[in-house]
Amino acid sequence: MSAEKMNVRAGIVVTGTELLSGLVTDRNGPWLAQRLDELGVEVAHLVLVGDRPADLAATLRFLADQGVELIVTSGGLGPTADDVTTEVVADFAGVELELDEAMERQIAAILARFRYLAHFSPQALRAANRKQAMVPRGALALDPVGTAPGLVLQVDGGPTVVVLPGPPRELRAMWPSAMSSPAATSVLARTRPFESARLRLFGVPESQIAATLREVGETLDLTPLEITTCLRRAEIVIDIRHRPGAEAIRDGLIEAIRARHARQLFSTDGTSLDDQLAVLLRGRRIGLAESCTGGLLAARLTERPGSSDYVAGGVVAYSNTAKTELLGVPTELIERHGAVSPEVARAMADGARHRFGASAGVGITGVAGPGGGTEAKPVGYVCICVTTGDGAVLARDPVLPGDRAEIRDRSVTVAMHLLRRVLTGAAR
Repeated sequence: MSAEKMNVRAGIVVTGTELLSGLVTDRNGPWLAQRLDELGVEVAHLVLVGDRPADLAATLRFLADQGVELIVTSGGLGPTADDVTTEVVADFAGVELELDEAMERQIAAILARFRYLAHFSPQALRAANRKQAMVPRGALALDPVGTAPGLVLQVDGGPTVVVLPGPPRELRAMWPSAMSSPAATSVLARTRPFESARLRLFGVPESQIAATLREVGETLDLTPLEITTCLRRAEIVIDIRHRPGAEAIRDGLIEAIRARHARQLFSTDGTSLDDQLAVLLRGRRIGLAESCTGGLLAARLTERPGSSDYVAGGVVAYSNTAKTELLGVPTELIERHGAVSPEVARAMADGARHRFGASAGVGITGVAGPGGGTEAKPVGYVCICVTTGDGAVLARDPVLPGDRAEIRDRSVTVAMHLLRRVLTGAAR
């Protein structure tokens, strides 16, 4: 298969004025980009467009001019006046809209299940039903998941257009049938899935990773690889993507990163910190004591099913009284060192262990801001400690950057990495 045939490009068009105004966050665009990437399709453009026919038409023409072979749209398939995607796509393809009588009956049967609609005008419902059953000539109509059918249309001399509904649940449920349509499979036959790898590091700045990539690139040709690095939840995530045949180069890069950053590299198989802790905590019980994070560590550890097997419980000890009465932190310790101190963080971790009969405990106390900081203990100063029943202790008191939400979130990530290091025996 030639390189040209392995480089199918796509454009994603997400419609909705509410997305442009910031009232709603787009969930469909990133999801569609990930699914197309898994199929080996290169996403060239992801565009947000308001519910304006002229803007949507201009976007479709722009993508066609860029030579994309596949356009996927989401939204604008409902019965109201601002749902214009079907009409605009038909005009883009140069075809008329035709009534799909079978689809009209199917939508009517769906609407009949909603009893509350009986209070509305029958004429208005019939008109809305008919609007959604109008299909561009030559298009394949996809069965509705809600009330709006999807569409797949091969434009004569142009791209294949896949039209999907806006509600994420409906879009995701319709995706398999859209991709298995003849027009879509014809496009997908000209590509192969990407190979990929994901590395995760903690405790190393992005600038140092950038320097590492430059150094490796001096001796290893990295051009067959697409490499992206980003900071997520205080971790560096390196995504490596390539077409088949570049596996040796990818592996060479991974080994070079491992050699330079062995202590900071904690995942080479894509598994997240949360994944790893769920495995490491099997057969153990953990107690949590949180002050500035207000229960965020407990929330993150209990996000996944089965966490009740290892999360014994947690205490949000925000006040000094709560630290003393609920966790047994000595009053004199707080008076001597302050509520935000390594000593109190350790006492909180020990207190959580004892209170919940756990084998490991985590204590977090800090200044999340925006006020309350001092020269000695500025905003972002956080004290975190992990202790175990067999005597292991690992503590850190960094000054974390960011606003209040970012400091609290990063505090949780740091605490989880300290816990990981204790449970893997790498504490130092």
